[in-house]
Amino acid sequence: MVVGALGMLAGFLGAPSTTAEVKEMMAAHGDGHGTSHDTAADTHNTAMGEHGVTEGHGENAHDDEEAHLEHVLHQLQNRPWSALYVASFFFFMIALGTLAFYAIQHAAQAGWSPVLFRVMEGITAYLPWASVIIIILLLLSVFHVNHIFHWMDGDLINPESPKYDKLIAGKSGWLNPMWFIVRAVIYLLGFNLYRYFSRKWTLNQDNAEDNRWFKKNFKLAAGFLVFFIYTESMMS
Repeated sequence: MVVGALGMLAGFLGAPSTTAEVKEMMAAHGDGHGTSHDTAADTHNTAMGEHGVTEGHGENAHDDEEAHLEHVLHQLQNRPWSALYVASFFFFMIALGTLAFYAIQHAAQAGWSPVLFRVMEGITAYLPWASVIIIILLLLSVFHVNHIFHWMDGDLINPESPKYDKLIAGKSGWLNPMWFIVRAVIYLLGFNLYRYFSRKWTLNQDNAEDNRWFKKNFKLAAGFLVFFIYTESMMS
């Protein structure tokens, strides 16, 4: 965990903060390719200037270069965020997958699995913590602290913007930041509520003299599996 935390910190600290830093990194990575490219561009602009075309062409080339540098800047700044999100989602899905298997055992009334209930409950104990981490990362995306989700760029659904994307705009009723967060909260709340009550009723059954808690857990598991099948297919 310490090594992972240090690696994550190094990733964030190593990300460039300006396009000037990106330009330096690209030049260093290309062993002078960036410098020679700039020199060639200047020479080309000068030559074009001799034919009376310099000003417009030079400005367009400069704008294109700045747009490219800004794009690379966002990509490099996004790398540690993407790595953090993938790692968080990976461990979240381990806990959620275990919870789904746990629910299947209750719904199937399998005779062999009760010996593993405590193990599965231990694994799913990470689910509430994972849910908090996921929600925080999603909120940071909504407030544009990072750019993990491309469709959250408001210019993509603005017809007046040069970045306008007709396909993404057509899906904006579903792919919009507010509804995205609402869905995430509903899904995560459903997962965690099932885990809480199912574990509670399983513990109650250990001390019960009848099958009342067993039957309640069966019904709860059946309902949760329907919820899980729908939400798991939609949350990705």
